[in-house]
Amino acid sequence: MPNIKSAKKRVLVNDANRLENIKVKKAYREAVKAFETAVANGENAEELYKKAVSEVDKAWSKGVLKRNTADRKKAHFAKLLAK
Repeated sequence: MPNIKSAKKRVLVNDANRLENIKVKKAYREAVKAFETAVANGENAEELYKKAVSEVDKAWSKGVLKRNTADRKKAHFAKLLAK
């Protein structure tokens, strides 16, 4: 447990940031899972594709995903949609 005031504050800020990152990750993972399930079941996945790409972009803009990872995921989604 930190004794210095600034270190105590960093612990609180880090916890808040960690929780926000978890929320963002969960949102994009759920969108991806819904899209991939729709593609696997042969359903029309256009809207779910847009939602998944949007969530991946949000995760990238918030620093949860790196740029290349986000681009790779979006390319994978486009490839799945084209099949």
